Amino acid sequence: MPNIKSAKKRVLVIEKKTLINQMHKTALKTAVKRFEAAADEKNLDEAKALFSEAVSKLDKGVKQGILHKNTAARKKSQLALKLAKISAK
Repeated sequence: MPNIKSAKKRVLVIEKKTLINQMHKTALKTAVKRFEAAADEKNLDEAKALFSEAVSKLDKGVKQGILHKNTAARKKSQLALKLAKISAK
């Protein structure tokens, strides 16, 4: 545990930021899982709406520094492929 006042404050700030990042990351994962569930059920209308929400959350995750940009790009590509597969049928 730090002894200096500024170091103590940094610990508190980091704890708060960690909680906020966890909250955003959880929301992001939930959005992706909801899209994948709709895609597995072959519900095209719902999947399209959830796809745009998931992509938006991924982009915000990159902007906030929660995800690496290549990770988000890979995820968006995978989700787009799933959407294309159910759209083709």
